[in-house]
Amino acid sequence: MRQRFRAAVSMLAVGFATALAMTAAEAASCPNPRQMDGFKTCADVAKAEQEGEVVFYTTDPPQGTTEVMNDFMKAFPKIKATFLRLQAGNLFQRLMSERQAKTNVADVMSISEMTFATDLQKRGGYMQYESPEYAAYRKEYKSQPEGYFGWGTLIVAGLAYNPKLVPANEAPKNWPDALNATFKDAVNTKLSTSGLQDAVWYKLRQLYGEDYWTKFATLQPHGFDSYVQQFDHMVNGQDKLVHTAQYSAYLQLKAKGADLQFVFPTDGVVVGQAVYGVIEGAPHPETAKLMLDWFLGKPGQASLQNHHYLSSPRTDMAPPPGGIPTGQMKVLLIDDWDAYLKSRPQFVREWDKITGIR
Repeated sequence: MRQRFRAAVSMLAVGFATALAMTAAEAASCPNPRQMDGFKTCADVAKAEQEGEVVFYTTDPPQGTTEVMNDFMKAFPKIKATFLRLQAGNLFQRLMSERQAKTNVADVMSISEMTFATDLQKRGGYMQYESPEYAAYRKEYKSQPEGYFGWGTLIVAGLAYNPKLVPANEAPKNWPDALNATFKDAVNTKLSTSGLQDAVWYKLRQLYGEDYWTKFATLQPHGFDSYVQQFDHMVNGQDKLVHTAQYSAYLQLKAKGADLQFVFPTDGVVVGQAVYGVIEGAPHPETAKLMLDWFLGKPGQASLQNHHYLSSPRTDMAPPPGGIPTGQMKVLLIDDWDAYLKSRPQFVREWDKITGIR
């Protein structure tokens, strides 16, 4: 009798726990998302229009972001979309300061540094919202557990060179070719504030060991805060080669008629990410969910590609203007996020030395 009683209690406990889990899951998603023009949403669109505004925090350049916001407002003319653009570290600190002061401003954030995204998730800084558009994304492009953030764009890094200074037969074909002594004092890279640079440092260290970066340091590379500075320095003839060259920057300059070449290293391009999520305590929660769904859906992805030339994580999207889809590239992804995040202090120390920052 006692055994039967214990078994019954155990079954009730399991059932209760399952019910709680289902309730939590249902709170984060909806069984019947609404079909919009090109995407699905679980947001209450009527409430979103009543809220009437949405604030987007981002690390993307302001000119392209202005156009992206205009595209969103064309789709939802009753909603005013504004944005704040800062570098990743400054943006994260701004958000943390506002949260500490309980003066929440941001509704949705896109940040190009996984360190900050995972830190924010641990602090409970993201609203758990299972966007119906996540179904189109690979598991490795989503938070674990799912529903906190996702990769909204892929930031592809390879090599770029000035063809006036580097003959085609001497151009690098892979990452080790970039260590050629002919590039001494004529190569530039990003500073340690760049999440993409961190990813490149980590992956090439995995592939070729510490010796790769020891040799790279002998080239006396020039470090820059932004890809705009990197490419300007190269196009103007002050550098021959851009190491950790963003494919999106190359496409933008190529579209404007700049004379430069991009190299997809045969050993693989390194892919970074811009992480998108709804901020916990968002002042405009329904509009925030609507915007996230739009970003992750085809209309938002097309807007990001057209104005920022960034690549989409979705396999059902065309490439950015003038580009090729990531499906045709050999892609190097971070395969151990815990190890990667733990290595960041070492990266900053070593990279600051390499770029001449003490």
